[in-house]
Amino acid sequence: MVVPAVFPGRLRRRLTIAFVVVAGVSAGLLAGGTGLLLRQSWWDASLHEAAADARYQLVLAGQFLPLTEQRSTELLTSFEASGRHVVLVDGPPQASHPAYAPQLGARLRASVAAGHLGYQRSPSTERPRLLVVGGRIPGSVAELYVLTEEDDVATDLGQLRTALLAGWVLVVLLAAGVGHTLARRTLEPVGRASRAARALTEGLLATRLPVRGRDEFSVWAATFNEMAEALEAKIEALSAAQARERRFTADVAHELRTPVTALVAAASLLREHLDQLPDDARPAARLLVGDVVRLRRLVEDLMEISRLDAGQEQVAVAPVDALALLRGIVTARGWSDRVRVSGDPVTPRTDRRRLERVLANLIANAIEHGGGEIRATVSGAGPLVAFSVTDQGPGIPAEHLSRVFDRFHQVDPSRATPGSGLGLAIAREHATALGGALTVHSGPGVGTCFRLELPADGAA
Repeated sequence: MVVPAVFPGRLRRRLTIAFVVVAGVSAGLLAGGTGLLLRQSWWDASLHEAAADARYQLVLAGQFLPLTEQRSTELLTSFEASGRHVVLVDGPPQASHPAYAPQLGARLRASVAAGHLGYQRSPSTERPRLLVVGGRIPGSVAELYVLTEEDDVATDLGQLRTALLAGWVLVVLLAAGVGHTLARRTLEPVGRASRAARALTEGLLATRLPVRGRDEFSVWAATFNEMAEALEAKIEALSAAQARERRFTADVAHELRTPVTALVAAASLLREHLDQLPDDARPAARLLVGDVVRLRRLVEDLMEISRLDAGQEQVAVAPVDALALLRGIVTARGWSDRVRVSGDPVTPRTDRRRLERVLANLIANAIEHGGGEIRATVSGAGPLVAFSVTDQGPGIPAEHLSRVFDRFHQVDPSRATPGSGLGLAIAREHATALGGALTVHSGPGVGTCFRLELPADGAA
């Protein structure tokens, strides 16, 4: 199973970003709400102050009643001299200063005509920004509008907006720093656990996590250490059992070699004189000869698997005519009538003896357990050389495919076959030593295909 690559730091970045987003949104809402409240408060304060001043100016304007053309001029001149810009409406509007003659809106005029104090503000794009507050002069139908500049208020509000924005940016930056620090410290135990787990996968079984404090990560670290200790003990037990198994196999093969050699010699002699035996003794003699042959093959396989486990056989790389080797295996073992050989004339650099052993085991397995036409092919696929052995037999059930290369494993233990149960295991060991890969594809009723892929340049 291919494990996807995991890049460190992603969760840390996500936590930092989440912290920044929460802090930024909170600070933004707070700054925005504060700015809106202060803005409205300042505009209202400016309006209240201007309204109070307008009422006072309306009372002063009553001193110029009744309004004639001359007294109207005196009123405008008096207000302008006192630093007040006004607009008098007693007929056509008259401004005390030509530069301060805003257009009086209909809503403002209607409010003043109804006897109320009205106001209007100039658009924010105009300069100067003017607040116009007007009303009727007491004892007259004439209207007086007092103009107040609000540029200072607009400037102060702009500075407040800049200060709030700068404060928001500072909060976001501070949140980013704090979030990064908290995420790093919070996820540091996770990083240690990841490194420890990776060390365990690399075979460093003594790896442990430090247990600090009484929080959830400490409980996690203690549980991880217990798991690592149990895993180390289990692997040590399995390694010891495997070592005992290998020693037992080697010892058994070594102890059986001498008596089996004597049995083979005796069985050969017995086979030569089968015709001289009584008729009732021949079946038992033939069975004895066949079992001795099987025993010899088993001892040979045990000796070979012991040498492979001990790593005593070196790889001798040399150019090999793959197609000729395949044909030679089939011809030398008398399989020409059952095995069809074909393929490309490729010459990989590999160990001839090991390759011959793998191919012979695969073909022998197809003959013993397969059926129908057996095909052995070789092809060159770029940097690889591929060998395939295919039969049309009953196939291998899916539940056995994962164990087909295990030692002594048989798909059907009740089937009487001359094999030792080590042929495919030996073939896989040799394929691994050659730097190749041995795979199987099979299914009930569709036959079986063993495929061996080797590097063409002999890189083991």
